[in-house]
Amino acid sequence: MPANTFSHREIENGRELFRRDWQFATAASSLDSLPRARGVEIAFAGRSNVGKSSLINALTNRKALARASHTPGRTQELIFFSAGDDLTIVDMPGYGYASAPKAKIAAWTALIRDYLAGRANLARVYVLVDARHGLKDTDDDVLKRLDAAAVNYQIVLTKADAVKPPALAAVIAATEAAIAKRPAAYPQIIATSSESGTGLPDLRAAIWRLLVERGA
Repeated sequence: MPANTFSHREIENGRELFRRDWQFATAASSLDSLPRARGVEIAFAGRSNVGKSSLINALTNRKALARASHTPGRTQELIFFSAGDDLTIVDMPGYGYASAPKAKIAAWTALIRDYLAGRANLARVYVLVDARHGLKDTDDDVLKRLDAAAVNYQIVLTKADAVKPPALAAVIAATEAAIAKRPAAYPQIIATSSESGTGLPDLRAAIWRLLVERGA
């Protein structure tokens, strides 16, 4: 089947995966404070205010599991969530503009770099991109870093409900073309909306499929 087509069983398994009792596990501000690697880890990255926390809350059916904020740069640590030993979700600090001191931004930028390069159980990074704007230069820098670290990543468009279908199709096509030759990029794009629920069943099923592929 095409990579972005999911069976009814995969959709249901994805739904059950995220019906678990997801809880905050820990926060890490340095490599020394990272939790012990276990099971499969997936991370969510994206520009500040792209909607990472909102998407994690929508995926897990929790209103306030991840802290959502209108202040760019509020998430300044790696935030870990779990609902068992087989899968851990990581909310990464937003990149791009952030209302934090330059020294703090530099510190968490270094943490992200080191985390991506050395986390053996990190199976995939979901790079969130605002569907209203598409890929930006700041995204390109992160994609280059992921390619260099050989970390598999997939683009997830957020706020798809704010874009009319023809414009959304154009953004998807442009994004697919932009990542076509990137060595670590997963080729399919998932368009989502935390508000309407668009794309969430597919994203849950994609994560379930990833677990199966990794033998979790």
